Amino acid sequence: MPVRRPPRSLTLRTVVVVLVAVAAVLIAVRGPSHAASQPAVSTQPTSWQLPRLGGGGEVNLAGLHGRPLVVNFFASWCTACEGELPGFQAVSAQLKGRVTFAGVNSQETGDGLAMARRFGIDWWPLAADSGGTSGGSGLHDALGARGMPLTAFYDANGHLLRVITGAISEDDLKARLRDLYGVSV
Repeated sequence: MPVRRPPRSLTLRTVVVVLVAVAAVLIAVRGPSHAASQPAVSTQPTSWQLPRLGGGGEVNLAGLHGRPLVVNFFASWCTACEGELPGFQAVSAQLKGRVTFAGVNSQETGDGLAMARRFGIDWWPLAADSGGTSGGSGLHDALGARGMPLTAFYDANGHLLRVITGAISEDDLKARLRDLYGVSV
């Protein structure tokens, strides 16, 4: 007696139903993922204060509220930092009064203040990072960063919007400022 097979449409329908059920279970267990489409935004203003680079007080985030803020971490030994700082200096000069730029000398083994002067960013608020595990870089570590350079973007109220590790070209910086803050150079 020949074996009777179920109709092909019934088998295909069963496979589709099983796949949909598995997908529904996976979505329910994992939840929706927004990591790729949403920037890392803090829900509360962040707070930090660091000694002023070169002495004479401190730099704190609360004192920089009121305008969008770009914080660039640099070190005198960092060749990628040297590559990006001329673009940061140029853009910051063009956006003076609309976007605040600050520098944090982090993981330093040399003279960060001399580097800031050499690249013309010594008019920015400049801080010395301290207290961390990777060469005295507490704020750098707190931002979850690995490597240098590092750039953190804050809104005018101190909410952290985005952290980028690695060099940023002048054109990329302009694009990020346009996307995050709606400002053009």
